[in-house]
Amino acid sequence: MRPMRLAPAVLPLIALCACGELTVPDYNNTSLDDLRNNPTPAKVAQAAQGLLVGTRTMFGPQNGYISLLGIVGRESYNFDAADPRFITEMLIGPLDGGSPAFGGNLFGAPYLNIRNANTLLDAVGETPGMSAEDMDAVRGFAKTIQALDYLLVINTRDEYGAPIASGGDPRDPPAPIASKAEVFAHIVQLLDEAKTHLQAAGSTFPFTMSPGFADFATPADFLEFNRAIKARVDVYMGNYSAALTSLSESFLDTSAPLDFGAYHTYTTGSGDLQNLLFDPTGRAILAHPSIVTDAQQRPGGSPDLRLTTKVVPRAEGPRTVQGITTDVVFSIYNSNTAPIPVITNEELILLRAEARLFTSDIPGAIQDLNLIRTTAGGLGNYAGPSTEAAVLDELLYNRRYSLLFQGGHRWIDARRFDRLATLPLAVAGHTVQPRFPFPEAECLARVPAPTEGCG
Repeated sequence: MRPMRLAPAVLPLIALCACGELTVPDYNNTSLDDLRNNPTPAKVAQAAQGLLVGTRTMFGPQNGYISLLGIVGRESYNFDAADPRFITEMLIGPLDGGSPAFGGNLFGAPYLNIRNANTLLDAVGETPGMSAEDMDAVRGFAKTIQALDYLLVINTRDEYGAPIASGGDPRDPPAPIASKAEVFAHIVQLLDEAKTHLQAAGSTFPFTMSPGFADFATPADFLEFNRAIKARVDVYMGNYSAALTSLSESFLDTSAPLDFGAYHTYTTGSGDLQNLLFDPTGRAILAHPSIVTDAQQRPGGSPDLRLTTKVVPRAEGPRTVQGITTDVVFSIYNSNTAPIPVITNEELILLRAEARLFTSDIPGAIQDLNLIRTTAGGLGNYAGPSTEAAVLDELLYNRRYSLLFQGGHRWIDARRFDRLATLPLAVAGHTVQPRFPFPEAECLARVPAPTEGCG
């Protein structure tokens, strides 16, 4: 096991744009033409660092990936009085592709980052002064981040699919919509190509990684992160034998802390992003009350530790908006600079439990679940039936509480296992949205050819 150099509770809160050699211009607004036409090792390093900034863009906002997927997955509410669409659109529906902060959201930012990565990949091979090993390191890193961005898109659009081609001439016709299976296949291809590049790279990256990726700051260690993302994709695809292989090459370690992993980090530095999921008073973001009522009991009658460490009573008491009432808020993110997990050891163990369950290794699945139950939840060992259906119920319970409000996992899991109808509805007339539509601008660019997902 590598020593744990970075713990979420003590993350160095250093902005990518405010620490030593990382003092550079806005990563998301660098001149792409300059990188294409006059690439240098310094410009390549700057562009590579910018990909981590780009991929975290929509994680921490109150209308970002975690928040919106939390709402549709009944993990959270947003009672922001300034915008009732957090209820009228997200909970009642339908999701509106013409609403760029809601139904049409979580689309443009990943593709901007994918396009920037394509520019970097085009430039790196033409950069004088870079060794072949450094070029492979950059390529492996960039393709891994592209895969992560495509995964964010397909997680929201699901059966609608998504474009794969990105970064061509803006005057060209829009790229065709690929099927969900084709997008997943492309993600796997990117991750496997990245693996080959990282294996051919040297011992270091020719750029500095963000603090949240400090434990994956060499090509060899970053390859373990790559395989972790590959394992998540394998599981989402139902390729469980492949998932077990990917997990064996990842940073999964049952003797390591469960929170060991990769994180997006935030600061209050000028020009940097903050974690706006931090909302201790429940001004806008509140926890769904079912998190409290559905928690299992520990020996002695106290609730699952994951409840008491992640959700607390609202100091001001219950709050009701449009007939919805809750009296709990999240304590997961304890400041506006709190890190947000990308993937952790805890998730990897749960992914292995699922892969074992569906490869006829129910005892192995229960063993993994017991590790999570006892270590993260303070619960006793699983004592239910050893049937696939019963163990799946237990798996989904543990995924819900272990991955709470970290990335829409409950919504994605409910959809994967055809359980969206089991998510609670607070008020008659509420619905559970199965996927997000394409943004209106994307649809208008495809007129007159209609595209499913365009309303």
